[in-house]
Amino acid sequence: MQIILMHNVENLGRMGETVSVARGYARNFLIPRGLAVTSSEASRKIVAAHLKQEAKREDGRLAEARTLAAKIGTLTCTLSVQADEENKLFGSVTARDIAGALQSEHASFDHKQVLLDEPIKLLGDYDVAVKVYGDVTVTAKVNVVRS
Repeated sequence: MQIILMHNVENLGRMGETVSVARGYARNFLIPRGLAVTSSEASRKIVAAHLKQEAKREDGRLAEARTLAAKIGTLTCTLSVQADEENKLFGSVTARDIAGALQSEHASFDHKQVLLDEPIKLLGDYDVAVKVYGDVTVTAKVNVVRS
């Protein structure tokens, strides 16, 4: 079944693309949730108008995110944790810990926005990327010290 995506769908396609999917997937999941419409000439016109509106909204969101990132600049936080004599932590510092420590008057961050490859397990200073929106990221200086 040919459908036009109204939103980005992971592992399927981006908004505005025409894709072929199983009939049941389209009828039972994508169309009822508003993620897609059936492919026809009338729906192509509707999708084109929707894409123009969404592009304007996206530009506004990106501009807002860039101004927020410029306003915030570089974030810093210090986390006090228990460690042994070899500077190894008893446990680890995760993205959730960093997000909680980065709460500021400018913005609040979710742990999913903290781009940490693996948990921090040693004392020291680390540079961690924080995703504000889309491709806009801010660098956070995380200082892990012994408590």
